[in-house]
Amino acid sequence: MLQKEIHQYLETFFSENDCLIEEKGHGHLTVQLTVDMDKELMNRPFYWTYLEKTGGIPNPMKITFITDQEKTPDHIKGEIIHFGAPRLHQIFKATKKISAYIRLYEVPSKANSNRQIPLHPWLLLNIKISYQCDRKMDLLKSIGLNLINGSLYEDFYGLAEALQLQQTIPDYCFTISPIIKAESGMKRIENYLINEVTKEDHPWAKEAVTRWNEDLQLLDHFYEDHSEKPETYEIEKKALQDQYEPIVNIEIINGGLYYLATHPDQMNKSAGAWSSTNKLQGQ
Repeated sequence: MLQKEIHQYLETFFSENDCLIEEKGHGHLTVQLTVDMDKELMNRPFYWTYLEKTGGIPNPMKITFITDQEKTPDHIKGEIIHFGAPRLHQIFKATKKISAYIRLYEVPSKANSNRQIPLHPWLLLNIKISYQCDRKMDLLKSIGLNLINGSLYEDFYGLAEALQLQQTIPDYCFTISPIIKAESGMKRIENYLINEVTKEDHPWAKEAVTRWNEDLQLLDHFYEDHSEKPETYEIEKKALQDQYEPIVNIEIINGGLYYLATHPDQMNKSAGAWSSTNKLQGQ
């Protein structure tokens, strides 16, 4: 996840949760939190418990996030945030809690408002793929699945973000009933990601196994004078396995059902949406 993407994600997250963005630049955001968001992110349970008992006036915090130090003026101080930062993962967790699932409908252009327009169902899943050993790397994927024909598109959130969406069906529109059930769609996306991860070359995993074997040799050398290995040997050996064993985890952050009049192939990538070159084969 690039720093620019983190910046955009933070701006969208706080705006969607009614937090006032008081100042923003290319590398920073200053956000006035709401009471609910302060409770969610700022780890002040005693303050809020005391305030509720005494009937005091709430004073939610203001926080500045630095997403790019080089683009942020020196006089602006704040919390540096990057993909591995605990704060960002706290925000991911809050996103999952607050908006785990959403249903939205595209508002077609005014030029088409005088005729009945079909809205096609798409399943959107925002997914985190974690590559773990003694080190860790996370990737975010946004996958859209057409629930009529099973076609898959990556970076689908970029498409959805570029459209005008609302929570109710617009006038002069009707929805097409899904042929593929949401549960089946989730399984298709899961199978696609597993297949993609399986096809990848994983030098990080091979390097982790090499480090693992080197530490196992050191452990065996340390206990080589023992005719019978003590319990501590097995404990330390298991600890090395837990530390180094390569694992790939796939986790759904959130998702939604989107009814769209616009097909991804019709979108202009330069305008913030996605072209047919992003299309994947349905599973």
